[in-house]
Amino acid sequence: MMSITLSNPAGTVRPSSLLRAALLADGAACGALGLLLLGGGAGLAEAFGLPAAALEVIGVALLPAAAALTWLARRDTLPVWLVWAVIGIGAVWVADSLLLLVSGWVAPTPLGTAFVLAQAAVVAGLVAAEWIGLRQSRA
Repeated sequence: MMSITLSNPAGTVRPSSLLRAALLADGAACGALGLLLLGGGAGLAEAFGLPAAALEVIGVALLPAAAALTWLARRDTLPVWLVWAVIGIGAVWVADSLLLLVSGWVAPTPLGTAFVLAQAAVVAGLVAAEWIGLRQSRA
């Protein structure tokens, strides 16, 4: 079994079935959340106690991310550095979500807090699956 570490991110891998599934799930989650945030508009902002403009910007940003993740999941080989970038971005997303809740920058409603925690938990699970899937992948 090939071991992949941060100290040696060069090269490519053939995605394991887990890595491919995790990337597809990540793409689907990004797309669904992006559409929800764009379509929900002011109603979600009011229910969540979060700024409408921020939700819309996040919604717009998630749509190309969804397309990129889906494209990656369908490739025969993947650059290891790119998979690590996906994992890193997901980890930062989780950390930023938690920071948002403790920072005092926003005053989410209980539903908003639950929403932020739930989506952070989903992303954390996807990051873990992508990391394990990368470890399972062979060059």
